[in-house]
Amino acid sequence: MYKLIFFVPESHLDKTKKALFKIGCGVQGNYENCAWEVKGKGQFLPREDSKPYIGRENVLTFVDEYRVEMLCPKNLKDRAANTLIESHPYETPAYEFIAVEN
Repeated sequence: MYKLIFFVPESHLDKTKKALFKIGCGVQGNYENCAWEVKGKGQFLPREDSKPYIGRENVLTFVDEYRVEMLCPKNLKDRAANTLIESHPYETPAYEFIAVEN
């Protein structure tokens, strides 16, 4: 089992979570669509040749984003990464998988 953690702007929060829930992420025991989220502020500087969804090339950008955490079965790790990338608006979404032992 993994914990999937990603950051997403509010405009795509529900879309991204729903896409991941649809493939089987966010299941904990007898519950589904389980996630934890908190609003925060992200920052990035789009480099030359980037195609930012928000912001402009070579301008430091600050964005209200959500940090979302949900469980992801081991057999869905690759599919979850692809689903996240497809449903997320950013050119390069920030995400990570952390192994969960309990």
